[in-house]
Amino acid sequence: MVRVTMRTKLIALIGSLTLAACTGIPRDLQTPEVSFVGLRAVEASVFEQKLELRLLVRNPNRIELPVNGLDIDVELAGEHFAHGTSAREFVIPAEGEAEFDMNVTANAAAALLQIAGADRKAGEIGYRLKGKLSTRLGMLRTIPFEQTGELPIADLLGRKGRRN
Repeated sequence: MVRVTMRTKLIALIGSLTLAACTGIPRDLQTPEVSFVGLRAVEASVFEQKLELRLLVRNPNRIELPVNGLDIDVELAGEHFAHGTSAREFVIPAEGEAEFDMNVTANAAAALLQIAGADRKAGEIGYRLKGKLSTRLGMLRTIPFEQTGELPIADLLGRKGRRN
């Protein structure tokens, strides 16, 4: 005769709940795509700038992604440019996209050197966005991302405003 203790029942219950929570998350969850939409100076001093960064997040998955924060590092021309953390909550629809604004802090001197060193003939500067989305998706709490692209220098200098 097998004796089942309260502890054994509790362990079995916790295991069952954990398994149930994991079954709602697809095993082939794809990383969302994060890209620039626009950049705007909010506040500037000699040593740093507060910028508003407008981002577009595309969700290639068949489930919606409830985001409750974002941590991001921005590189321009291969050099660190800005960092920001946002606790803003939003939902990216399944196979959809969402735009949002967040504040980042940049080093003004480094930014000017990077822009000055950019290839003016191309009219664009390379960027890299690296960070993580914080989610409320079952046991999956963070989704890392990394995206690269080209940003028109005129947008970076504020000559054109936001791109759509």
